[in-house]
Amino acid sequence: MNVYVDSDVVISSLFSGTGAAYYLLNKSSITPVISSLSVQELKNVISRLNIDQNRLLELTKKHLKLVELKQRIASLKTKYSPYVFDVNDGHIVAGAQKEKVSFLLTYNLKHYKIAKIKDDLNIQVITPALFLQYLRSLEK
Repeated sequence: MNVYVDSDVVISSLFSGTGAAYYLLNKSSITPVISSLSVQELKNVISRLNIDQNRLLELTKKHLKLVELKQRIASLKTKYSPYVFDVNDGHIVAGAQKEKVSFLLTYNLKHYKIAKIKDDLNIQVITPALFLQYLRSLEK
């Protein structure tokens, strides 16, 4: 199952080897998806946080599926602004829609218009911990 992950989930997985984000990105049976724009954003963030870039490269190569967004960032901000409270997060929704995922995982629920995304795009926006509970419920 492909699941789109916000950049904050990737960063969290690099910080902690025991949390829900780490488990989902490294140990679960899902395929976490990020966009080419998210990769650029992540490179900037890990540089500011002094995280080894090789850890991101390894995670990206081994566990993440990359979806290429070819539209200009300005057009994505405009097109996806109805789905976010911060237009800079529009590319996250664009990547999730392009990949046709059912779930977008984020720790920043307040950045997204969750009901509108569900109604218009049929994508559930939830936290990694809640998604992990969902996966575990399927195993029963």
